[in-house]
Amino acid sequence: MTFQIITADQRLAEKRGIKGCIFGRWKIGKTSLLWTLDAPSTLFIDLEAGDLAVEGWAGDTIRPRTWQECRDFAAFIGGPNPALRDNQPYSQAHYDHVCSQFGDATALDKYETIFVDSITVAARLCFQWCTGQPEAISEKTGKTDTRGAYGLLGREMIGWLTHLQHTRGKSVWFVGILDEKTDDFNRRVFSPQIDGSKTGLELPGIVDQVVTMTEVKADDGTLHRAFVCQTLNPWGYPAGDRSGRLDMIEDPHLGRLMEKIRQPLTKTASERLEFCRPQPTDAETPANVVQQAQE
Repeated sequence: MTFQIITADQRLAEKRGIKGCIFGRWKIGKTSLLWTLDAPSTLFIDLEAGDLAVEGWAGDTIRPRTWQECRDFAAFIGGPNPALRDNQPYSQAHYDHVCSQFGDATALDKYETIFVDSITVAARLCFQWCTGQPEAISEKTGKTDTRGAYGLLGREMIGWLTHLQHTRGKSVWFVGILDEKTDDFNRRVFSPQIDGSKTGLELPGIVDQVVTMTEVKADDGTLHRAFVCQTLNPWGYPAGDRSGRLDMIEDPHLGRLMEKIRQPLTKTASERLEFCRPQPTDAETPANVVQQAQE
């Protein structure tokens, strides 16, 4: 077998999807983002059974109730992973099995966007499944080993997310609840509400876009919803833009957000990226800093 090199022209001509996650506090309108997407080409994975906000939405829906169903749908959507053994999830054997259950995978060709609501509930289903697995049972006592269950939870969730991330031809968006806590120094700290620590820590490095949906105050003092899209933001919200096309604040419209991400780049990498420190002001020059320290 020869080693295939993908040329720049081939890579640029590829159809690629956008993978991202949107976090926000409860009832901020995350599920309602479905109204901003093209219904015929969107598949809604409803894990929360909270579709009252999109009553009347004309898109298709699936409703997994167990973690095994979540894994099966991920294999069906993402195809087989050739690096895995037949006894592992998302392998060729797993894919063949789900195709025998669900039918021909070409039925998914009409969907360009997969909307998963929510990753918070997916982690709960995964943890429920993990607590019944052999490695989560103590050999000495026969009772549930919580540490083993959480370790398995992290591996299962990362495997699930990574497999969906590699679905190149489709956009996949996960929504989840954003927790707000106060640290030991009385500072606000935001983190995704996901069981276990591993998934929340590694998720931003897996997906392309991390967006926080929140309320911001306008100049006249009124509140409105917005997307926070850049890592360096004054509120400390979890956010990140791998495309380099988004502003810090964007309209809370997922359809327009994806259109902007897909736009051709108008600036070169050297124009978009900064690799130097900001120029110091007079008060920050080394001589002034030393003088202030001596005083």
